[in-house]
Amino acid sequence: MQGGRRRAVDERVPAIKVIGSGHCRAAGVRGGNVIDVHEAEQSVRTAMEQAERMAGVTLSEVYLNLSGTRTRSIHATGKVELAGGVVDETAKRQAIMDAMSRVDLRGSAIVHVSISHYRLDEARGIRSPEGMHGQVLGVEINAVLADPNALANLSLVMERCHLDVAGFVVSPHASARSVLLEDEMELGVVLVELGGGTTSWAVFNEDVMLHAGAIPVGSHHVTADIARGLNTPIAHAERVKTLWGSAVPAMLDERELITCPILGETGTHAVNRVPRSMICGVIRPRMEEVFELVRERIEQVPAVRQVVRRVVLSGGGSQLNGVEQLAGEILGRGVRIARPHRFDGLPDAMSQPGFAVASGLLRYGLAPDMQAANLGQIIAGAGHDAGYFRRVGQWLRESF
Repeated sequence: MQGGRRRAVDERVPAIKVIGSGHCRAAGVRGGNVIDVHEAEQSVRTAMEQAERMAGVTLSEVYLNLSGTRTRSIHATGKVELAGGVVDETAKRQAIMDAMSRVDLRGSAIVHVSISHYRLDEARGIRSPEGMHGQVLGVEINAVLADPNALANLSLVMERCHLDVAGFVVSPHASARSVLLEDEMELGVVLVELGGGTTSWAVFNEDVMLHAGAIPVGSHHVTADIARGLNTPIAHAERVKTLWGSAVPAMLDERELITCPILGETGTHAVNRVPRSMICGVIRPRMEEVFELVRERIEQVPAVRQVVRRVVLSGGGSQLNGVEQLAGEILGRGVRIARPHRFDGLPDAMSQPGFAVASGLLRYGLAPDMQAANLGQIIAGAGHDAGYFRRVGQWLRESF
């Protein structure tokens, strides 16, 4: 992490000391969406009870990350004529509300709103227009929207665990709080979070999130491919991926044999011995698919085509051997694998890339975005009645 400044957000977040932690295998969730409320509840309770027992406190409120594909980014512009010829807070708020009125919700709810930049008459790229003189103030925003039903289902799981939801954060935005450098945020970067059931990403430039998205393919799909290809149990396929898996071939792969139990077979001969190159042959096509889909999506963002030349990988899937090299080949940009910033008291096992989102949520909880809707305003979006837009207007007045 040398050669660049830590993110400015570190200056706003007090020193964090972890007094309790817990984790377990996720169940009842697929692709970031709840598919079994009871199983999801049990997973949350298990991790929660571990953390509470260690810390000696009772949890009451949480921030949740959104990693599913039922989110989308919308870009919109708004403007307002300056009656007095000077930009003030009221003019800024009116321009933002005009932009928000042009966002096509289509049954979605607002999760994040980021201001790309302001325009004042013919001048573009203005960050802080307060006090400046002009005739027309314009603004460009990016709104991240989500399916309110998916949010309600996640909230239901938390409610059954007697937890209140303080807010939702898309996974790469949370991860960015933990792994990105201030220079990367300023100069332009794509953060790719390689999760289990999904791969999500966010584009940052000039310290603003310009776009966010996700695809329903992640590292669990690699594990399933290995299990099918080698006809071995999923648990062993995960072990094979972790210990011997690689996204790029190695010179001695053909000579190195891996022993795998055959699914459903017993006895001394119920094993296969396969060359390590065969494992790579299963892993590489799936990882190529992931990065090709990511490339296709991010190339649609103008900032990526014009200025972004750097990619940062995080998430558990980034720990796969060779993934950095493969990502660089397909995405055509400089790539690095990020580790979350260490916290005092956090076990080493939880300081790995797979915990980047959780680490970022800790920072987010201490310094949440003023431009993020809270739970009540998000869930209220399910009907999109006049009251919903009135509440969004109130949120905008309070946040900007």
